[in-house]
Amino acid sequence: MTDKLVKTKIKKEKEVENPEEEILFTSLRSKSWVEFYGQKQIKESLRITIEAAKKRKEAIEHILLYGPPGLGKTTLSYLIAKGMGSNIRVTSGPAIERAGDLASILTNLEKGDILFIDEIHRLNKVVEETLYPAMEEYALDMILGKGPSARTLRLELAPFTIIGATTRIGLLSAPLRDRFGVVHRLSFYNPKDLEGIVASAAKKLNVPIDEESIKEIAKRARGTPRIALKLLKRTRDFAQVEGKGKITKEITKEALDMLEVDILGLDGVDRRFIKAIIEKHSGGPVGIETIAASISEDIGTIEEVIEPFLLQIGFLKRTNRGRVVTKIAYDHFGKKFKEDKKQQKLL
Repeated sequence: MTDKLVKTKIKKEKEVENPEEEILFTSLRSKSWVEFYGQKQIKESLRITIEAAKKRKEAIEHILLYGPPGLGKTTLSYLIAKGMGSNIRVTSGPAIERAGDLASILTNLEKGDILFIDEIHRLNKVVEETLYPAMEEYALDMILGKGPSARTLRLELAPFTIIGATTRIGLLSAPLRDRFGVVHRLSFYNPKDLEGIVASAAKKLNVPIDEESIKEIAKRARGTPRIALKLLKRTRDFAQVEGKGKITKEITKEALDMLEVDILGLDGVDRRFIKAIIEKHSGGPVGIETIAASISEDIGTIEEVIEPFLLQIGFLKRTNRGRVVTKIAYDHFGKKFKEDKKQQKLL
């Protein structure tokens, strides 16, 4: 199981000493709290939690981070480990298949170490129940043997911290959720914070970029740092092939148009989704199953990937009778909004 983990020693102002660290420190992830833009309230709360734990010389409380993908849950985990001066081990819920796998991980943790579990809601039920005493009492209860000769063995563990990350907190069982002392929800970023992320990433990529391009990429990034970085990389590629290596406003517009990302950050799938409701179902209300069949997309993809941003910007409404496209969306696509009294009551 240990080959599925990444162990990183966070050190201050020292050279990277192993490949895992090199990958982390040369990526576009923030290396310090100063470089981590946005989520101000969460950063301040975590700063106080970290300082308090260090003053008491204790392991920091178990932390649960949740929210849409691409907002920085993994990056925050590394920054917490760096702030505590601790080792961090990284794994995911599906990777821990048996209770024995969990035992091998936890018994190798040293005092103050951090175990980051991504997609923690996908933990096996047996593994999850084994985790309860480990989180509360720093102990593992193992059953040796079978039948009448079976006996229970309790393994004492060094005080450690679990940082769990999930995009679907609703799938997390209440007993597991309640064992986290610190729970934070990451929200979408405003354009100003995304501009800082894009500018910082451009410096790390060593690519020249003007202010207008930074603002344009940030505006089309759907409030998500991961998308902003993806658009920056693709724009850089376009600038190197079709331009002179510098990202200008003209290059940025051409690159994003080629990627079919419009001024609000909507991509081809988003537009197909909205247009299908407008053109095939008169703007709604229409059921999710019908929409999925209309655009040949999975229901899970629609609910978890497509709809969240459309709901956030007010293009879509969820009602008891189904999905309804709003007047804002009609205006954006240049469609004439038909006043429907029944529909307006739903809105």
